[in-house]
Amino acid sequence: MPLSRRVLLSTAAATGAGGLLAPVTAVAAHRPRAAVPRQIPLQGAVNVRDLGGYVTHGAGRVRKGLVYRADTLAKLTDADLTTLAGLRLGRVVDFRIPLEVRYDGADRLPAPLAPLSRPITDNGLYGQLLAAIGSRDPVRQEEMLGGGRAAGFMREVYRTFVTSPDNRAGFAATLRDLAEPGGGPLLYHCTSGKDRTGWTSHLLLTVLGVPESTAVGDYLASNTLRAAYDARVREGLRQGGLMQNPELIVPLQEVRTEYLDAALAEVRSGYGGLLRYLTVGLGLELRTLAALRARLVD
Repeated sequence: MPLSRRVLLSTAAATGAGGLLAPVTAVAAHRPRAAVPRQIPLQGAVNVRDLGGYVTHGAGRVRKGLVYRADTLAKLTDADLTTLAGLRLGRVVDFRIPLEVRYDGADRLPAPLAPLSRPITDNGLYGQLLAAIGSRDPVRQEEMLGGGRAAGFMREVYRTFVTSPDNRAGFAATLRDLAEPGGGPLLYHCTSGKDRTGWTSHLLLTVLGVPESTAVGDYLASNTLRAAYDARVREGLRQGGLMQNPELIVPLQEVRTEYLDAALAEVRSGYGGLLRYLTVGLGLELRTLAALRARLVD
């Protein structure tokens, strides 16, 4: 594969998108530190972690070995498959849209696992990014991504996590899966493991009673885990002649509290609070929320 196409594909892959009764508040003012995640070290993925181990309100603790979050699993090595087999996963949920799967590849999983496709829209980000970078046109790239437009696009992607019925259905189905007694460990992922996966993780940790600062820290930890890989992607774009200013894609590569705030603002606007978003927006019964806590919290 020519260098330019290789870099383009890797770039697209790298950029992909208190209690329940308490008011939903913006998170930026909390200035939380990124949590120290329980990373699963793999050669072909950089943002795979066990969501267990966090302390909840009331001195509980999220059980380890039951919920995993990840970036794309398309490039796993044979050694990675052995590691993944050791997790004894019962289900793998893939939030990527068909275009992402087509460009980046299907998941590589240990037999007999097969991914469950549950696409969450990226609001057209992936396709537009491919077109902009593939054009090699610095003017077009600046027009699309410069002047705060990249960050604005990300905020809009996060709003669709709340406003899109199809997106809400995908998140709801995944939370129902996690509530099933005896369902086995579950892993969910998107392309970069930071946006669709990050929102799912934030919802789940909040339902489980993890303090907001801790849940936000888990969200922000993607920046730490992805930093070296994302920097190599930007340098590859520069060396491959695809972008004169690859720093334009930094807002797409990162997670930011302003993105999370955009989704939470939609929750407040559309539902008045997180509990109503979960029960009305996602259609989850109170007994499902209780089952999540019973299954996933010690």
